[in-house]
Amino acid sequence: MSERATREETVDVVWSGSWVAERLGVALEGDGELRELLGLALRRNPKRAHLLVSNVLGKHVPQRPSVVHGAGFELGERVRALLGAQEARRAVVLGYAETATGLGHAVADGLRDAPYLHSTRRPVAGVEQAGGFEESHSHATSHLLLPEDRDLLASGGTGADASVLVLVDDEFSTGNTVLNTIRALHALHPRERYVIVALVDMRSAGDRDRLTVFAAEIGARVDLVTRSTGTVALPDGVLERGQALVAAQEAEQAEQAEQAGRAAHAAHAGRAEGPAGAVEDADSAPVTRVDLDWPAGVPDGGRHGFTPAHRAALEAALPAMADRIAAELGDAAGPAPRRVLVLGFEELMYAPLRLGTALEAALGADAEVRYSTTTRSPVLAVDDPGYAIRTRLVFPAHDDPADGPGDRYAYNVAGAGFDAVVAVVDSTADTPELHAPDGLLARLAEHTGHVLLAVLPSYVPATAAPTGVPGTPTPAPERQEHAVLPEPLRGPDFSSYAPQDVGWLLQDLSDTELEAPTEEREEAIQSGGAHYAESLPVEYQPSAEYQALFTAALEASAARIARAVGTVTETVLAERGPRPVLVSLARAGTPVGVLMRRWAQHRHGLDLPHYAISIVRGRGIDATALRWLAAHHDPADVVFVDGWTGKGAITRELAAAITEFEASGGPVGFDPEISVLADPGGCVRTYGTREDFLIPSACLNSTVSGLISRTVLRADLVGPDDFHGGKFYRELADSDVSGLFLDTVAARFDEVAGQVETAAKELLAADRAPTWEGWAAVERISEEYGIHDVNLVKPGVGETTRVLLRRVPWKILAKRGAGADLEHIRLLAEQRGVPVEEVDDLPYSCVGLIHPRFTRGATGADGKAVQGA
Repeated sequence: MSERATREETVDVVWSGSWVAERLGVALEGDGELRELLGLALRRNPKRAHLLVSNVLGKHVPQRPSVVHGAGFELGERVRALLGAQEARRAVVLGYAETATGLGHAVADGLRDAPYLHSTRRPVAGVEQAGGFEESHSHATSHLLLPEDRDLLASGGTGADASVLVLVDDEFSTGNTVLNTIRALHALHPRERYVIVALVDMRSAGDRDRLTVFAAEIGARVDLVTRSTGTVALPDGVLERGQALVAAQEAEQAEQAEQAGRAAHAAHAGRAEGPAGAVEDADSAPVTRVDLDWPAGVPDGGRHGFTPAHRAALEAALPAMADRIAAELGDAAGPAPRRVLVLGFEELMYAPLRLGTALEAALGADAEVRYSTTTRSPVLAVDDPGYAIRTRLVFPAHDDPADGPGDRYAYNVAGAGFDAVVAVVDSTADTPELHAPDGLLARLAEHTGHVLLAVLPSYVPATAAPTGVPGTPTPAPERQEHAVLPEPLRGPDFSSYAPQDVGWLLQDLSDTELEAPTEEREEAIQSGGAHYAESLPVEYQPSAEYQALFTAALEASAARIARAVGTVTETVLAERGPRPVLVSLARAGTPVGVLMRRWAQHRHGLDLPHYAISIVRGRGIDATALRWLAAHHDPADVVFVDGWTGKGAITRELAAAITEFEASGGPVGFDPEISVLADPGGCVRTYGTREDFLIPSACLNSTVSGLISRTVLRADLVGPDDFHGGKFYRELADSDVSGLFLDTVAARFDEVAGQVETAAKELLAADRAPTWEGWAAVERISEEYGIHDVNLVKPGVGETTRVLLRRVPWKILAKRGAGADLEHIRLLAEQRGVPVEEVDDLPYSCVGLIHPRFTRGATGADGKAVQGA
């Protein structure tokens, strides 16, 4: 398509960025085409409130498919001219998820002979990562590279010398994402030349200089091909004013929605009538499934690679698929649709785009075809001609995303006058959520006369294809080793935490009777007749006095905990960033993992994945959970999180378990180091503090941990391919303070931010090598008190609390002069008749001693059962 035709398609009387420009002073400065290509919108983002909205990308703004494909194809032709025909045949094109997956594919079309791959945010079980990178300013940052052919990035799959790499994004704003990608891939596959392609180059002068320096640094030529060039002028304070404007608009829209809801309720109750004196509901549009007959063996996109042979097969099949869509549109009741939207799905942009171009040709002048896609990115909608996002449809995610459920969006669809919408998804996303009353199809049906659903088969690489499915290759032997991995459990079905807070890599044993009286458990454990993880203690129900003590302790220590949360999180981001995967050790580590996730989101706008995993002393870590993590994330990104250290038993257990897991053939790359809120035992390098103080989440059991039990590992309940077990105590909901704990601590984040910055800098510069002084103290105490078993000595406030809540305590050693941090310890000890002994030279605030050699005949508190044993 000519540039003139494209201009005619995108020009508007009112610039779609004027609303933001007038209110915030944001300005686009550049060549004459810039305002025709871009509008402006606002979003909730702590790093960049404004959003450049492309009129030719086909993401947020419905556009003619031929215009969208033509924009990328023309850029590809320019790259081909730059490289020359021979060098272009050695190129590989890499597009960025989710926004540029279709653009990158169109650029590869313009290059003619280049294979294509796009990054993805959807992990695919059984497909190994060839790399990954981050996009720091994005709503969701983690990019995975999952090519079916491992040589694709190195040589284009030809086996020849390293190819030219062409990287495609919709905008080149700072260059950080692209340079991070090149740096990571250059370390794996060095090459002499890179070409960066974008619709618009919006870099500052300083960022332009960085590209030149970077190219010299890696010793490669880096070219840039863009359609338009400019900059965004941002006045001082624009981020804060933008955030305030978004908040005000959202509040106003919420009030309007509430008023509309009340009016609708009144209408349904008969208190409001239409012109004819009757209240009627508009019928929803019908939803019709159309069989495309997608060509066998052709991938649905570039997630695992798309070759020139795939391109040729798709081009040949497109006209027939478009005819099937046109026939279904023609069969719809009523007049033939004049205005049709082909709506893609998040990363699935190219296949819907090409179906749209083919439908344009099939319908000709009889209909007006537009194309856009749904997205994960939340953007403010304002119904004003000078604003780029006029309307917004919200619906739940429908492809079971790895980071848990959440809202998804379709922009500028409602109120756009589409007679029909063709929704195109892959089979992975054809789920009950898609068809639910609040799902995408239902939301579309509210705003159009007819909805067609076209489902493409999700392409499965040969090495990851499931067995027993006709027409799919047999997986490689290593893929047959384990059964299909289970999926994480999430609230509210499992735990009282919000679904995005944590995914539990556990199986639900809520309906299994596992509790036993404390004395029976202790005798069985110490006699060797049972392991502590084979049963559960009866959940402690706090007295009103103890509950009040917890509340007071939480309020008193919230800022102290917030400092420790911030410090450990900043240390993790500095040393393991930029987007670590938090994996808390259930269950004491889970509240800490949730708080670390909230800190990263609040202070940096990062949406970190967080899972909870079981580790059992003496039995190791959940190997099935580790395999799940390796299938969905890079093991090197996993950061294990716990609440505190005592003597370091779990620290040692984890290191040994990871070594054993790798030796048995499990995926390698997990770092066994644990990051903790408090490290009084001197057992780890990464911590928020080494003080032994009261962490209120240690005061209670499930009622401060999302109503989840401690984990269970028993052979008759947990098979070799099962997650370890856990219970959800729904019946304790009235006593649940999990949310109170999180919210109280998170409310102090801003207050302690300056202190955290100082503490984190000091820690990063300090010698943090473990001293293991806690372990030495435990060994000494074990011998001095005639216990001779370090497992019965539980040092620190947190571990001592556990002794009093779950085990049969013998006595408590309290550091002389310890104050408010031990109030709950003294109360629990009094309730259970356990003596508290004041001692000097204790490296912890307190130590709990489990009754040694316990039998139900022992009297317990006076320790006589130890004598003569």
